[in-house]
Amino acid sequence: MKDIWKETVKRVTNGRKTTIPIILGIIILLLIVCGVLYLNNISVREWIDRNIFRKEVKQDKVATIELKSENTSIYAFNKYIGILNKNKFEIYNNSGDKEEELEIQISNPSFDSANRFLAIAESHGQKLYVIADKNILWEDTVDGEISQVHINKNGYAAVVIVNTVHKTVIIVYDSEGKELFKTYLASTRTADVSISNDNKHLAIAEVDTSGSIIQSNVKVISVENASLDPTNSLENAYQGKSGKLLTNLQYQDRNRLVCMYTDSIHIIEDGQDKEIINNSNKKLLFQSIEIDENVISIEEKSSGLFTADSIVNIINISNQNTKQYKINAIAKEIYTYGDIIALNLGTEIEFINKGGWLVKRYLANQEITNIVLSNNVAGIVYRDKIEIVNL
Repeated sequence: MKDIWKETVKRVTNGRKTTIPIILGIIILLLIVCGVLYLNNISVREWIDRNIFRKEVKQDKVATIELKSENTSIYAFNKYIGILNKNKFEIYNNSGDKEEELEIQISNPSFDSANRFLAIAESHGQKLYVIADKNILWEDTVDGEISQVHINKNGYAAVVIVNTVHKTVIIVYDSEGKELFKTYLASTRTADVSISNDNKHLAIAEVDTSGSIIQSNVKVISVENASLDPTNSLENAYQGKSGKLLTNLQYQDRNRLVCMYTDSIHIIEDGQDKEIINNSNKKLLFQSIEIDENVISIEEKSSGLFTADSIVNIINISNQNTKQYKINAIAKEIYTYGDIIALNLGTEIEFINKGGWLVKRYLANQEITNIVLSNNVAGIVYRDKIEIVNL
């Protein structure tokens, strides 16, 4: 009897040892097949995104923030959505719950954010605030009128001021609000400014419209040298081609400076100015450089007699490799921040990442006219409410 029992146990044990690897093998094979289909079959990918990954969300099925007044300014930063109204800045989390309220003496704000820092300036006014997470880190009042504010991921800020005795004044602050230096532009206006991620360089996009042809230039200033002697702090200057309008610039990691013109995108690295995208002969819809380690170019391509697609080209600035994302519609607006690209298609928003993959799709019952975006959360702004999409 003992021998029969031992033999039975042995057979069951051996059967289990054989069955488990077979089941695991089948599961692995199914996962591989699903992965291949997801990567190569659009219909399968759409079904998996909608039914398994739950990437599709509908209006009125998400958390909301009720707006008490139409005269509000709304901005997304870090993992929060901020609402400024009557000098009160209310900070809400991604569930729509208010977490903080700050006194901000600004009525016409200009915002900029990076990492956990948010800069708020009075557009055409004198007040400036920097917020870290949910608290006011420092504030200042300047002479002249603020036209632009910029902050980097370490909390260093640059403020562009106009309508003083100089054409333009740029003030740079450290993360504690200490003024490091001022730099002056006598005859040109500033299109944009950017502070490098290591806090060592300030880049200025200058545009000279005094002549018959527009002239755009980029100046790079040493923050350390400017703190000691602002008049002897210029590190490099780059002259754009005559007639090309420089609209935006952005420091990426490794001190690579990306410059956006109306018809092209350039990168300045190791003292060399290199064009990486030329859109002069394309039906360009949008382009942006405000995305981590990449730039994007969106062009319209005909797909039929009366139809067209939007082709999103995402170009890595390190190796110029391109990823594409196709939408069977014409994008009306784009918003970019960090790793996220938001494409407004009218009554639908597609949020994709810099890898060219869908992160979330938002479906609305009405036309979408305003979006606020950070790396973690998006707010769809309507007349009386904000709908929150977690990314």
